[in-house]
Amino acid sequence: MTASQQDAVVTRACPDLTFAVTAAEAEPFAAVPTLRFTLEVVREGGGPVRGMALTTTVRIDVTRRAYAPDAHRALTELFGLPEEWSRTMGPLQWARTTVQVPPFDDRTSVPLFVQCGTETELAVTKYLRAVKDGEVPLGFLFNGMIFYEASGPPPGGMLRTAPVPSSAEAFCRLPAGLWHELIARYHGTTPWLRLPQEIYDRLDHYRARHTLGSAGDAVRALLDRSGAL
Repeated sequence: MTASQQDAVVTRACPDLTFAVTAAEAEPFAAVPTLRFTLEVVREGGGPVRGMALTTTVRIDVTRRAYAPDAHRALTELFGLPEEWSRTMGPLQWARTTVQVPPFDDRTSVPLFVQCGTETELAVTKYLRAVKDGEVPLGFLFNGMIFYEASGPPPGGMLRTAPVPSSAEAFCRLPAGLWHELIARYHGTTPWLRLPQEIYDRLDHYRARHTLGSAGDAVRALLDRSGAL
């Protein structure tokens, strides 16, 4: 067998992998609100996998569900008026995480952890706060490097590398209530609002001058005074 023929055999020995997200649940002992997704990787051909450095991009595929009228106001801030959504709606990137997948022959499962930020100015947070029922459609896009054992004639058995195909992806539906329950467990019904120090000082001065009990009372008084909804 010539060297070119041997290379062809080794190339065909690259593992053919499929990815699936099989579960989503709250991580019980995290310091911050965190979701744990179970990623299953299955080898359907090629040499045994000796490890993977896998990077996962998690995004919300917002066009894969319908929305109730009570969510329209919040979504309008992100995507414009409902009649424009067919051209303005697009995926929202949520997280990017890297995991080391251990060696396996046929299949394996690894956890993917996604922290749930509560900054109210983030597009993802605005979206998740608006969607209170049903399911959140999530797409998982993968890239990285596969380390595998080449099979076939010599140099079979050598450790080879190959990139994770750009077409590798998975999909799952996250119950919207799971995100809301997780946030409420850590923060109750008090979302975080970040303010520049100067604005906070002015707000606190207003609160003290009008003998109001809290910053929330001061904001409520200002909203009532302005006639805002």
